[in-house]
Amino acid sequence: MTAQSMQLTEQAAPRLYLLTNDDKFELLYIKLEAALATNTIGLLQIRRKQVLAQLNGQQKLYEEAVKIVDLAKKYGVSVVINDDTILAAKLGVGVHLGQQDGAISEAKRHLAPNQIIGRTCHGDVALVKEAVQAGATYVAMGAIFASSTKPNASTISRQQLIDGCQQTADKNVGVCVIGGLTAENVQQLRGLPLTYVAVVGDIMDLPVELIGQRCQAWQQAFTDWHIPA
Repeated sequence: MTAQSMQLTEQAAPRLYLLTNDDKFELLYIKLEAALATNTIGLLQIRRKQVLAQLNGQQKLYEEAVKIVDLAKKYGVSVVINDDTILAAKLGVGVHLGQQDGAISEAKRHLAPNQIIGRTCHGDVALVKEAVQAGATYVAMGAIFASSTKPNASTISRQQLIDGCQQTADKNVGVCVIGGLTAENVQQLRGLPLTYVAVVGDIMDLPVELIGQRCQAWQQAFTDWHIPA
C-alpha cells in the first residue's frame, strides 16, 4: 500500500490524547482542568514516574489518580493508566502497556470489556500486527519527532507509520502517534487514518493561562485535517 492510498479523506480527524507530566499535583490538576474544559481532549493518560519513585509511591499515585479520574469523568473523557493493569482495574479505567508491561490478554482478564487497552509498538509493524491480533484498542507508534520527554527515543519513518496503519485497517483498532508532536508539525501527518495524537510537553509544559489557547490551536489543526497541506 502506497502513501497516496493511505490518504483516506473520509476518515475522521484524530482526537488529542493528553499525557500527564511530573508537575506537582496541585499544579497538574489545574492544568488538566484547563485542558479538559476546552472539550479538545479525547483520551487522558495518567503517567507519573516521579511520584512512583517516591517512598510509598504506589499509594500516592492511587490517591492522585482517583482525583484525576473524577475530573476526567466530569468532562466525559476516558482515562488510561500507564503500565499498571492492576491499578487500572482498581480505578475502573483502561491501561496503556509498554512492550515490557505485560500481555494484552492478561489486561483483558482484569479489565471490563469496554475499557481501553493501548500497546506501544514503536515503528515495528510486526509488533503492531501482534497487538491487533491480541485485541488491543489502539497501537502507539513513534517517536514521530524528537521530544523533550524521551529525547533518546528513535524516530520512525512515514512509511513505517503507513505500514502500521495498513495493519489496523478494518480491524477496529486505532493508531496513536506520539513523540515531539505540536499543533504545527502534526500537519505533516494530515490525511493519515489516525485515531489519537498523543502530546505531553506541547500542552503540559505551558503556564496554566496558555493551555486553553494551545488546545484551541490543536482543535484548529484537526479541523483542517483533510485540507491539502
